[in-house]
Amino acid sequence: MAIAIVTGSAGLVGSAAVVRLARAGFTVVGLDNNLRAEFFGSGASTEWCRRKLEAEVAGYRHYAIDIRNQAEVERLFVEYSSDIEIVVHTAAQPSHDWAAKQPHTDFAVNATGTLNLLEATRQYASTATFIFTSTNKVYGDTPNLLPLVEHNSRFELSPQHPYATFGIDETMSTDQTTHSLFGVSKLAADSLVQEYGRYFGLKTGCFRGGCLTGPSHAGAMLHGFVAYLCQCAVAGQTYTILGHKGKQVRDNLHAEDLVEMFMCFHHNPRPGEVYNVGGSRYSNCSILEAIALVDEIVGKKMEYRVTDEARIGDHIWYISDIRKFQSHYPKWSYRYSLRQTIEQILVAQEARQP
Repeated sequence: MAIAIVTGSAGLVGSAAVVRLARAGFTVVGLDNNLRAEFFGSGASTEWCRRKLEAEVAGYRHYAIDIRNQAEVERLFVEYSSDIEIVVHTAAQPSHDWAAKQPHTDFAVNATGTLNLLEATRQYASTATFIFTSTNKVYGDTPNLLPLVEHNSRFELSPQHPYATFGIDETMSTDQTTHSLFGVSKLAADSLVQEYGRYFGLKTGCFRGGCLTGPSHAGAMLHGFVAYLCQCAVAGQTYTILGHKGKQVRDNLHAEDLVEMFMCFHHNPRPGEVYNVGGSRYSNCSILEAIALVDEIVGKKMEYRVTDEARIGDHIWYISDIRKFQSHYPKWSYRYSLRQTIEQILVAQEARQP
């Protein structure tokens, strides 16, 4: 029996991984204790997604395990042991602001939880592929030192800069920068994943995501701007833009496209490898441009306001250079444009309205 373990299985990327792995013939074991509701309130609960997976994914097995609990994690790995062929680790505390309020919890979830999973993999499933959903926040606010030019609806990188054509690659330094405590805990986890690949030879891969999104995203004000923006548009709520005039730029990657990246890596793993992954120049927008696109799709203008105070360490411009991954896995390609992704999110938000 081929077992796939997915942490954060009722979340955005986790649920997409569950569906894809089940389709590939795996018996999927999901770990998710709905901490997201504790982080961001009942509106961000993923319980609806857990119920959907249990109802629709044949053979799915759900465990409400907290990855901070080393003993519980080990018991699960002992139970499935050598049948485990892949571990997809997506569980996280994902917010800058929340991390600053509860640093111990943030670090325990993001760093210690990752260590627990890596060590359990090494001890009980050493041949399994271990895939980690990292973040571009490991680079801290170094991207804000790039020479940016302000336009009507966005900031853009000076066309003379080496990153201008394709975006930011994996050579950007992670040192001498303000990460936010969230960025620090994820960087610690990122380094652990690399080290278990390089030192112990586990088949580990780090995927440093930009804005990951999709119809299963339970957006919140402090995390998941595209999903939360769509949620506000559907519910008729005012969206608040935090600083930078709403011209800050993000690239946006559909969760299902990311999971296809995971599958490519699993079929031909490169231990300890690191990839920047995102929408690249194919799919990116500023917040103002995202609002304009939602207005166009919905057919009416949504309400929003702009505050002057930006989040500490927030990126003004970030576009991922994904050429390294594409060079290693040339058969992979995008399936969802920004517009298609937003259309899917809006439909999903409509369906979840009370």
